[in-house]
Amino acid sequence: MSNTITLSVKDASDMNAYVAMPAGDGPFPAIMVFQEAFGVNHHIKSIADRVANEGYIAIAPELFHRTAPTGFEIGYGDFALVMPHFQPLTPENLINDVNATYGWLQSQSNVLKSKIGCIGFCMGGKVSFLANSTVQLAASVSFYGGGMHTLADRAATLSAPQLLFWGGKDQHIKPEHVQTVVNALKMEGKEFINVEISYADHGFFCDERAAYHPEAAKEAWGMIKEFLKNKMG
Repeated sequence: MSNTITLSVKDASDMNAYVAMPAGDGPFPAIMVFQEAFGVNHHIKSIADRVANEGYIAIAPELFHRTAPTGFEIGYGDFALVMPHFQPLTPENLINDVNATYGWLQSQSNVLKSKIGCIGFCMGGKVSFLANSTVQLAASVSFYGGGMHTLADRAATLSAPQLLFWGGKDQHIKPEHVQTVVNALKMEGKEFINVEISYADHGFFCDERAAYHPEAAKEAWGMIKEFLKNKMG
């Protein structure tokens, strides 16, 4: 089952979110799915559906809700069209979005309140890290999170184990930026798994992008399933 809901955010804006439900009555653990820069598109919805098939309630909020119309998405070849929507994505605004999404999950009778996690891709990878430092989570996954190094000082407040994926062929994220994140997690004594897939590029998990790497995506998904099972039951 899937549907779209509307959430009220602290700054008085409304934010739509795609929700996918597993079969049965629950209660279930839940996963927040944070989008790439291209919107809550078919790929992100398919991930939410896949997560739901594993027995989790999945919710994917539309993070561009302040500047873009409901249901906004663009093609993977039109990145320039995304640029006007990045400016409002300040840490403060993203924290408000995370809190609205998390608050909705906390209000649902079929959600296991202590078993909420998140997964994010590209831009959403950074949001996933931010969410882990903002609300009480059981697990967090970040795929090739561009700009995550700018949040390294938030490592001290991470609430859950963090799983990180990077592509060894990624030209968008500098190795030193990855190292900044890893060093911060080590310094703070946080639980984390850092995975670099040497033969994968940025966006390797998305089967709708030219950079898609089926083998790497399958291997990463297998690790995610075990990680979530171990941390969230």
